[in-house]
Amino acid sequence: MQQELHIGIVGAGGFANFAAKAFLKIPGVRVVAVTDLDNTAASFLAQEVQAEVKADYAALLADDRVQLVYIATPPWLHYTQSKQALEAGKHVICEKPAALKAAEAAELAHYAQAHQLLYVVNLMQRYNPLYAFVQTLIQERWLGDFVHGFFENYASDEKLIPEHWFWDLEKSGGIFIEHGVHFFDMFEGWLGAGQLVHAFDIQRPGVEQTCIDRVQATVLYPQGPVNFYHGFNQPKVLDRQEMRLQFDRGDITLYEWVPVKIRLHGLLNAAQFEQLKKDFPQAALFSHTDAVEGQQVVRGKFQDIEYAVEVTMEAGDVADKMDRYQQLVVSMLQDQWNWILDPNHQRLIDQHNAVSSLRLAEQATMQAAHY
Repeated sequence: MQQELHIGIVGAGGFANFAAKAFLKIPGVRVVAVTDLDNTAASFLAQEVQAEVKADYAALLADDRVQLVYIATPPWLHYTQSKQALEAGKHVICEKPAALKAAEAAELAHYAQAHQLLYVVNLMQRYNPLYAFVQTLIQERWLGDFVHGFFENYASDEKLIPEHWFWDLEKSGGIFIEHGVHFFDMFEGWLGAGQLVHAFDIQRPGVEQTCIDRVQATVLYPQGPVNFYHGFNQPKVLDRQEMRLQFDRGDITLYEWVPVKIRLHGLLNAAQFEQLKKDFPQAALFSHTDAVEGQQVVRGKFQDIEYAVEVTMEAGDVADKMDRYQQLVVSMLQDQWNWILDPNHQRLIDQHNAVSSLRLAEQATMQAAHY
């Protein structure tokens, strides 16, 4: 069994620096090589993690010490760089998206599986304890049947200058592909595979170049629809995200794009209410009924609904976002390393997540009506 995991990093921007330091919190993980077109950035990151700077990507791939390549470059490079790493016999963790085309992501996934190599995109949202809590509530039908959901992303464009690659569809793939894959993956994990119903995008007015800064898609899941909205058009100080899942006996709202705060409102039985207090001991719980003894009866969907307590619960703090983000990156890498050590290990995310989420994002991009 390997006692150490040696990582080579391509792309030495701010998030690579963040991720590398998270990786190093896992005993046995070492970053041994870094490369970037910007040698100053590469040197800075290498010094931070005590790694060697490589002149170029080919030199990094030729280093026999490197077992896993972490790719943190802009989206249009992901497919080619992932393919080169896999062909060099390296395991790969790539930042989202896997590629600009779903067929390319599927090719990478197939190659990795055929050669018993790890290939995964850092869709780390499923490692969030709030994600797992929501999944349990859905599976155990605490709030009954799912009815409707939404994700609203009011994001900042403060650092996205007009020349930034983010606005270039040939380099980013557009908002659904560059950013939306995270949330398509989350909702698929909760609700099953979805089918695109409708999508549109909006060109920023008064700008000559292509600058699509708002997109929306409606996806129909087995039990109901979810609306996904992304807008990149405001100052950083106003950046916020919210997602809600509505059921026939209540609703759950998560806050921030890495969810750290939750609000639950619904009709629970006594056992569920007690479990909620155990799961969130620091939460603010607001019970709207006097007791959990005896059953209340209301009507919905032509049926009687029995419950013990109507409750509103709020827990978490948006100030914890970066700590939670680091925890998710650590959990993601540990899970993937466990698979490298033992291919029978069942990972929370694997190569299929990258392909499935990108396929839906690509459909939304290609079928979007333009305004």
